[in-house]
Amino acid sequence: MQKEQYLSEFDFYLPDSLIAQYPLEDRAASRLLHVRADGTVEDLRFKDILDLLRPSDLLVFNNTKVIKARLFGHKESGGAVEAMTERVTGEFETLSMMHVSKPPRPGTKLIFDGASGEEKAMAEVLGRQGEFYQLKFSRPVFEVLEEFGNVPLPPYIQHEASKSDESRYQTVYAKYPGAVAAPTAGLHFTEELLQQIKRKGCEEVFVTLHVGAGTFQPVRVEKLSEHHMHSEWYSIGEEAAQRINRAKIEGRRVICVGTTSLRTVEGSACTSEDGLVKSGSAETTLFITPGYEFKVCDAMVTNFHLPKSTLVMLVSALCGKEEIMRAYAHAIEKGYRFFSYGDACFLEKKV
Repeated sequence: MQKEQYLSEFDFYLPDSLIAQYPLEDRAASRLLHVRADGTVEDLRFKDILDLLRPSDLLVFNNTKVIKARLFGHKESGGAVEAMTERVTGEFETLSMMHVSKPPRPGTKLIFDGASGEEKAMAEVLGRQGEFYQLKFSRPVFEVLEEFGNVPLPPYIQHEASKSDESRYQTVYAKYPGAVAAPTAGLHFTEELLQQIKRKGCEEVFVTLHVGAGTFQPVRVEKLSEHHMHSEWYSIGEEAAQRINRAKIEGRRVICVGTTSLRTVEGSACTSEDGLVKSGSAETTLFITPGYEFKVCDAMVTNFHLPKSTLVMLVSALCGKEEIMRAYAHAIEKGYRFFSYGDACFLEKKV
């Protein structure tokens, strides 16, 4: 039986000055901390990832697309409203977090304003599902979000979302709308770099996991065994599943680009008897902490994560907690930029 793990074990001091507020002009110009399988580290530039990849490697990317999930408006009866779309559940319906002075009852009409203040969109509160409100819009959801919504930048980014964030807080290969947060490891890849990776002989596959706002929710319990992981929807195509499984059978490295790609393939493999990835769509609540046995992922590309977050626990499971804490201390000492718009890591699974 795995011994109890505690939230405080994954804490570290991070100066506010290292939290990246804006992205670099060149996506691939960020720094890259290489954490080797033995725990030693190497300071690189992101473009050096070409030297870390082998021609036989298979890279797994998450092609989710960030939606303009934040809507501002008011109740029909007055009172300001902010709705953060957590999930689009139908052509006209969403599950949304609401910031309101008084919780709206079923039947409450909400009015969301456009930039000009003249255009408007309507929604009705149908009810609640846990912490989320079920909203039904008068127009198709994606149409409303595109016209009236705002890019949902993470809470640690202090500026309001601008036009540049609409493109920069999105991977160059984003395809299927539904995420309320970007799979940030992918933000470092340019079209040119992707072509160079292909020319090296690496294989790439795409999966889809729509990142939910729950990814920013803090762990509120000290004993990790008492934490309930948020649920996220993912989809793996038949060809992608076959290619991932073939790579594993052939002993080639599977490299996950981002924690969401990793949770997708590991979440799928955990539900199959043979430990292989299955095609299809499902929900995952997989909570990866040290002691977890990886079935698919051999290495990953990821950004630096928040203290005491489930993502720090995930990378600690891959590399070892002590190794990650040493690597993060090194990154802080060397002035690496942290979080969504920050620098990246190339992490090899601990031997």
